[in-house]
Amino acid sequence: MGPYRIEARLGAGGMGQVFLGRSRSGRAVAVKVVHPELAADADFRRRFAREIALARTVSGFFTAGVVDADPEGRPPWLATAYVPGLSLEEAVAEHGPWSERDVLVLGAGLAEALESIHAVGVVHRDLKPSNVLLAADGPRVIDFGVSVAVEGARLTRTGMAVGTPGFISPEQLTGAVVGPASDVFCLGAVLAFTATGTGPFGGGSWQGLWYRTVHEEPDLAALPARLRGLVERCLDKRPEARPSATALLDELAESVTDGGTLAALYTDSRWLPAPVAHAVRTCLLY
Repeated sequence: MGPYRIEARLGAGGMGQVFLGRSRSGRAVAVKVVHPELAADADFRRRFAREIALARTVSGFFTAGVVDADPEGRPPWLATAYVPGLSLEEAVAEHGPWSERDVLVLGAGLAEALESIHAVGVVHRDLKPSNVLLAADGPRVIDFGVSVAVEGARLTRTGMAVGTPGFISPEQLTGAVVGPASDVFCLGAVLAFTATGTGPFGGGSWQGLWYRTVHEEPDLAALPARLRGLVERCLDKRPEARPSATALLDELAESVTDGGTLAALYTDSRWLPAPVAHAVRTCLLY
């Protein structure tokens, strides 16, 4: 695909399939190839090109940045930095919920990622556990800058917004203005999931999840007190009442660094729960 040799299939998502690719110099990348039905949509291709141009300006450490793309390719594709490791979804499913401190440390990295994404005018729109990869030196947020292109195409075809039930903001579901505060809502849901193993609006059908997201309060009874207060503010139904990513980063950094720096926390997998750290180190061997 383009200058990259495809070595393996990594998975699939709302935009298309994801492959492990390798450049001529041996650099590993994740190559995302657009679904044929999206590729055939001229409006999607225009949105995709515009959003990729924005996404390439994101330079935050806790993001898997876009390194190459061909929006006019047949099919269109983009390549991002490859992050060996588990997704947050896999880690919680395989090793269970995390302690309060571990969740807060994770939250600091994710808040910094959102801060860097929002700084260039991008809104992720689909922050969820499977879009958070766990590396030895911190979390990485993936798939930012493409969801808006997919959303436009899906709205045209089906009338449904992009997002994952249980990890989507009320304003995305009601057709209101979507901005950085929508990502903060999703971050709150991700942190609740990490601490409990389930989303804050329960399970069941997507219709039930969407209804509860818009009309009911989240179930945060199982969260420790400090984390519960933070998540409650993120999950406020009113976008203007939610903290910004920068405010969250300042609050979380103060609570977990003990006078040090965030960078010092994310070293040699020590920021992760022990079984997850072992799994991540194992991934690095392959």
